[in-house]
Amino acid sequence: MQDAKPLVAILRGIYPHEASDHVGSLIKEGFRYIEIPLNSPNWQQSIPQMVEHYGSQACIGAGTVLQIEQVDFLAQAGAKLVVTPNTNPAVIRRAVDAGMLVCAGCATASEAFTALEAGAQWLKIFPSSAFGPAYISALKAVLPSSVPVLAVGGVTPENLGEYLRAGCAGAGLGSDLYRAGQSVETTRAQARRFMKAFIPSP
Repeated sequence: MQDAKPLVAILRGIYPHEASDHVGSLIKEGFRYIEIPLNSPNWQQSIPQMVEHYGSQACIGAGTVLQIEQVDFLAQAGAKLVVTPNTNPAVIRRAVDAGMLVCAGCATASEAFTALEAGAQWLKIFPSSAFGPAYISALKAVLPSSVPVLAVGGVTPENLGEYLRAGCAGAGLGSDLYRAGQSVETTRAQARRFMKAFIPSP
């Protein structure tokens, strides 16, 4: 997924029967990272199906991954993305060993470095809306410049630019991109708004 914009679509609450239409529309709009959180209904069906249908076009995986057993299921299903809400070295190591891209949730420098030591390739600052761009900018000053940092939680098309200017490589996009039960047309329209707002800092 080289050159793909590091914007992760978070499809929390999506059902298996509707996932394909939404994922397909997101890919058409340029999204290459798709996350179905594990607190979504019947995710054990949705994720393998999306991997089978779209795995060659996008990095498909799961969010809210908390347990090693979940990582093992995802690896067997062919998922390539693991997003955690917390910093759990055992989960991170298991996913990295399975060849997956790990975006580890963290909030402090200690958590960030713990995640990196376990092998996480990306970091997500969560919840970003509670910390703000200035905090992330300060935190990035002590992190390796080569590590992509994503803002997650409260990111909108209107404030995405603020996080990018603060040094974020991208963002995880939740309810401002997808809300459970919304139409595919709404998903497509919001995807376009986020893509238009994505202007990386020089």
